[in-house]
Amino acid sequence: MFGMTTNRRQIKLGAMIHGVGSSVSAWRHPEVRSDASIAFDFYREQALIAEAGKLDLVFIADVLHINEKSTPHYANHLEPLTLLSALGHATSRIGLVGTLSTTYSDPYTSARQLASIDHISGGRAGWNVVTTGMSAAALNFSRSEEDHPEHDTRYRIASEYLSVARGLWDSWEDDAFVRDKDSGVFFDPSKLHRLNHQGEFFSVKGPLNIARSRQGHPVIFQAGSSADGQDFSAVHSDAVMTGISNLEEARKYYKDLKRKVGEAGRDSSELIIMPSANIVIGRTREEAEEKYAKTAALKSFEQSLRYFAQFFDFHDFTQYPLHEPFPDVGTLGSKSFQSFTDRIKRKARERGLTLRQTVLAFAEPKPIFFGSPHEVADRMQEWFETGAADGFILHSEVPGTLADVTELLVPELQKRGLFRLDYESDTLRGHLGLQIPKNRYAQD
Repeated sequence: MFGMTTNRRQIKLGAMIHGVGSSVSAWRHPEVRSDASIAFDFYREQALIAEAGKLDLVFIADVLHINEKSTPHYANHLEPLTLLSALGHATSRIGLVGTLSTTYSDPYTSARQLASIDHISGGRAGWNVVTTGMSAAALNFSRSEEDHPEHDTRYRIASEYLSVARGLWDSWEDDAFVRDKDSGVFFDPSKLHRLNHQGEFFSVKGPLNIARSRQGHPVIFQAGSSADGQDFSAVHSDAVMTGISNLEEARKYYKDLKRKVGEAGRDSSELIIMPSANIVIGRTREEAEEKYAKTAALKSFEQSLRYFAQFFDFHDFTQYPLHEPFPDVGTLGSKSFQSFTDRIKRKARERGLTLRQTVLAFAEPKPIFFGSPHEVADRMQEWFETGAADGFILHSEVPGTLADVTELLVPELQKRGLFRLDYESDTLRGHLGLQIPKNRYAQD
């Protein structure tokens, strides 16, 4: 049993705003707005609910390729950076994190866009760095699928890309803009710096035509849990979102990644680890069960199977008997969702799961945070205080869950001393307890 804590360290909370939901059927719920994925007022409402609950951030996911089997949200949704720009004006305190691919974008343009969001929001921008696993995305960027980089190459690209972006963000020292009308001096040219980068993948001269924001650089998130993803995060990331839902696995991942951060010459506190956490909460456990059952009833097993297939390059699983062991699908999924599909294959083999059991376990898992506010808070506190997480990115297919989090769960966590009573900062770095990066050109 968990309860009050005297530990000043507190849980970080983010909310994934996912339009009509991440599943194939959530949009059918009578309380879900069917055009939510392209409705700015829906996103604004959700962001303001999260801000009222003093959450650290909202998180906007993205994909660069769709087909006839894509989930309804991703088939028709707003582009993250455009959306975050608008949310930066509509909100005042909450962090704003969006997904942008390093494989299919340009570092100069991206650095400029993210710096602009950081200024618009007053220092609340975050960048979820992804490398885009789906090879078919190449077809939307004047390339063939054969040109899609291998997993390790994508992370080498991402590493250089991020180094370029950081260098561009430091183009101007913080006191470069004098803006003296009497003397006619707008900026001090000695405090303007060109990057002159020549690397394996990019050639970027610089400088960037926008100054650093109040938080220095946007906060860098990364969502990959593969070995390459962990190595990248240990060096580059400020925060990591993992997909691990098993407590013991999460503890091991947490310990290993924090160790890698230290080996990279950083303090382990410089990286915030926030598992992606499915949540259903009610005033009582019975109410949570009712909410969950209403949403779960909307989806057939056939829909779950189609959803499951997307992680394996849309492989046709209908060719296999459902009651036989999970089939050997070779390296399917290794390019797109390597860490997740490797875990599925391993767990199916270790547990002797059938295809049906595997689909139900991984495509339709019951939320790890489930029940009354007290039960959910107990579970979060266990993860937090036993070395599995620094916080959580919350998501749910049950409509109204974000309001339930702010109205039911947050007060319970506050009562235990596990969550802030009010914002103590007005930047995302401040919320997460991260230092402002020193400009590489500034004098000590």
